[in-house]
Amino acid sequence: MRKLRYKKGRKVNSQPLEYTGVYKDKQTEMQLFVFNEKEVDEYEKISVKEFNEKKKFELNNWLNIHGLNDVEIIKSLAEYLQLNSLIVSDILNITRGTRLDELDDTLFFSVKSILPNDDEGTILIEQISFLLQDNLIVSFQEKRGDFFTHIRERLRGNTGIVRKKKVDYLLYLMLDSIIENFYITIESKENKIESLLLASKTSDSPEIMEEIEKLREIFHLLKRSITPLRDALFTIKTIKDDDEFDCIETANYIFFGRLHQKALELLEQIDYDMKTLDSASNFFYTAQSHRMNEVMKTLTVISSVFLPLTFIAGIYGMNFKHMPELEYQYGYFTILGVMIVLVLLMLYYFKKKKWF
Repeated sequence: MRKLRYKKGRKVNSQPLEYTGVYKDKQTEMQLFVFNEKEVDEYEKISVKEFNEKKKFELNNWLNIHGLNDVEIIKSLAEYLQLNSLIVSDILNITRGTRLDELDDTLFFSVKSILPNDDEGTILIEQISFLLQDNLIVSFQEKRGDFFTHIRERLRGNTGIVRKKKVDYLLYLMLDSIIENFYITIESKENKIESLLLASKTSDSPEIMEEIEKLREIFHLLKRSITPLRDALFTIKTIKDDDEFDCIETANYIFFGRLHQKALELLEQIDYDMKTLDSASNFFYTAQSHRMNEVMKTLTVISSVFLPLTFIAGIYGMNFKHMPELEYQYGYFTILGVMIVLVLLMLYYFKKKKWF
């Protein structure tokens, strides 16, 4: 698990802007949608200069950026949009958590998108950031993905109310898509939880506990990702009367309230699944203890049966000259018979007491 480390020191110069993610081989590309209720124009693989030329202030504009490896393009776009350096740093530094800020008339929203990696049983984490200005929304993705494909299709086909609304409604749709990814991830892991819960009752393999611990770490990560998102959505939901975010229309606050409710549902489901994992752990340890008790009970019964036999054998194994039974003609068979009767009586007694 990654740990935060603090290193004390004096900083004279600010750190250079650098993409800190793992998708350093992804080429940075920009896609632009310019639209309103009556028309939509789409431009692929444009430059910052072309964005400046094709953007229309009187229409809605959505600039989607895939790949953050080319820092110069990001810096050039930031200069054109007059972005605060703190925002640019948060876009490129994917180690930061979910953030919601409004700086210099720009609403900045950064979230984690999580999807299951079915091939390896792990999860894929990607940071997605959003900038919201007047009639402009910019989305930053670490790599090309299909998170927002359905939104593009709705823009192209004029489906629903997306082209009737402002760009803040686009922000709602994209956040809703990211939250749906959490649902997909949780659902994929819940199938594994059910199998582990069953296996914990029937198997004593230590691999079960390893799988439980892996799932527990994933659900902890999900919870750490959703909790700040819930708080950010609650902030948007509750400040509609204060007009704090000028980029969001009052009529659209209700949509962010729905997202906040979804985040609450996700956290409730995660808590339930984590309790189920705890139950699986308890079942496993209880079953292990029960099996150990059964083994110890069996060994105790065997030891109890052989203890008097060992005592008798020990007596007649002593090398004393004057032991009357040693001279008896049927002494061997008599003692052997006593041992057999003693064993049978002890087994009958143990069975009656239900000790085995």
